Amino acid sequence: MRVVISAGGTGGHIYPALAIINKIKEKEPNSEFLYIGTHNRMEKDIVPKYNIPFEQIEIYGFNRKKIFKNLKTISSLIKANKKCKKLIKDFNPDIVIGVGGYVTVPVIKTAKKLGYKTFIHEQNSVAGKANIYLSSYADMIGISFPSSKQYFPKNKVILTGNPCGEDALNVVACDKKEFNLSDKPLILFVMGSLGASKVNDFLIKTMSLFNNKEYEILYVTGKTDYEKIKQINFPKNVKVVPYIDKMTRIMKKTDIIVTRAGASTLSEIIALKIPSIIIPSPYVPNNHQYKNALDLVKSNCAIMIEEKNLKGDIIVRTIDDLLKDKSKIAEIKTNLSKLQVNNSASIIYDNIKKLIDRK
Repeated sequence: MRVVISAGGTGGHIYPALAIINKIKEKEPNSEFLYIGTHNRMEKDIVPKYNIPFEQIEIYGFNRKKIFKNLKTISSLIKANKKCKKLIKDFNPDIVIGVGGYVTVPVIKTAKKLGYKTFIHEQNSVAGKANIYLSSYADMIGISFPSSKQYFPKNKVILTGNPCGEDALNVVACDKKEFNLSDKPLILFVMGSLGASKVNDFLIKTMSLFNNKEYEILYVTGKTDYEKIKQINFPKNVKVVPYIDKMTRIMKKTDIIVTRAGASTLSEIIALKIPSIIIPSPYVPNNHQYKNALDLVKSNCAIMIEEKNLKGDIIVRTIDDLLKDKSKIAEIKTNLSKLQVNNSASIIYDNIKKLIDRK
């Protein structure tokens, strides 16, 4: 299979794209790929590490506040369309896949105009603007949450789940000793690859309250705040790291996770059936993290604390109450199993194959 794939801007788009690539490689080892990403975002550093051919285009999102900046955006988009046309025609793929981010707009739109089959995937409960726009250019649309159906033409939509969930199931769990942890229950705090400064400021004050608890904390601060946070004298049962590559290795040993509500993280929580305390970021487009989390809360699969309600010992009390309530933990795990789409990447692969074979 020859595949052009595009996704960019955040790990929430990039890692599902990589999970799709991994599944295609597993099914068809001789497949060839071309990844088209932006020139100045995360994918330009992440994707080449996996030995995937990478081409970059200069493209920017539209700026509602600074209208004049959009002149540069439009100019870049015209150039990006021309470059995508040449890249796609030269590569001559069987399928062109978009996995979110504004970089996918010229890729999918150009591919469709050239007559190639197109597939897009939406990770969030609230569909992104790029995917909503591209829905008329996509032959098939994969969604992670049933609530996303409302944004797209019904005849194109399939419920696939998020492919990161299937990846999570296949990852080998790490040894807790790697992080100087014992066999005590583990609470994992994860605020994203770059961290979340406002939440970290609150958690710094909170960590002292975990002294003498019968469980351990692994606090993943994010790279931005790590240098500041590592200087603080936390209780012995609190371990601090900036980032963990392949986070699901330690998630498999986690009893409770405290995290943001990125779509890929939630898919991993669902796949691994981890009780979670979710603090959605209020700083994302369309408040989509809150709505992602709400899908889990409504199904009694998670506890949500909004950032504005982070006060006093609320995190400690919530963790302690949940750890003590074995029936609640069992109920959450049962409900998470009902949301599981364990073979998401396989579903995507199977449907892509059908799309390619469709006359």
